[in-house]
Amino acid sequence: MRRADFTGAKLDGTAWRSCRVAFAQFIGADLSYASFVASDFNNCALRRSTLAAATFERCKLTGADLSEAKAFDVRFEETLLIHAKLPGYSFRKQTLKKIDFGQADLRKCDFRATIFEECSLRDAVMTGSRFDGADLRSADLGGLRLVDASLFRGATISRAQAGQLLSELGLNVR
Repeated sequence: MRRADFTGAKLDGTAWRSCRVAFAQFIGADLSYASFVASDFNNCALRRSTLAAATFERCKLTGADLSEAKAFDVRFEETLLIHAKLPGYSFRKQTLKKIDFGQADLRKCDFRATIFEECSLRDAVMTGSRFDGADLRSADLGGLRLVDASLFRGATISRAQAGQLLSELGLNVR
């Protein structure tokens, strides 16, 4: 279904298993309660779609645009969201497992009280995001800039991460 156009489609409750849907259009589609497993949704446009209670497991969403989606209680597990656009998403109080947010647009996302298990936030854009009470001890925080450090106030990181972050900021840690 590569490059398929599902704009405005009613796809609530559908199950997507081992699908290849790269570059497809889901603009304004209703994908509430849909489940996505081991599927390729690279570079898909999901702008303004409804993703209420949707689940993504072992999926590829590299470069996907999820801007302005109605995304209450969306779950991601073992999913690639590299270069994805997720501004304003709420991951509050979730446990995120093996999510790669590398270079993703995470502006104004809510990660309060979120647990990151083997996730990557490497080089993500996180301006205005909130991490109060988040557990980032097993997350890759590479590429964090000094101006972004205040976003993590109240979050928990490991001693090794603290050393790595200080080294990346140009300080000598011994």
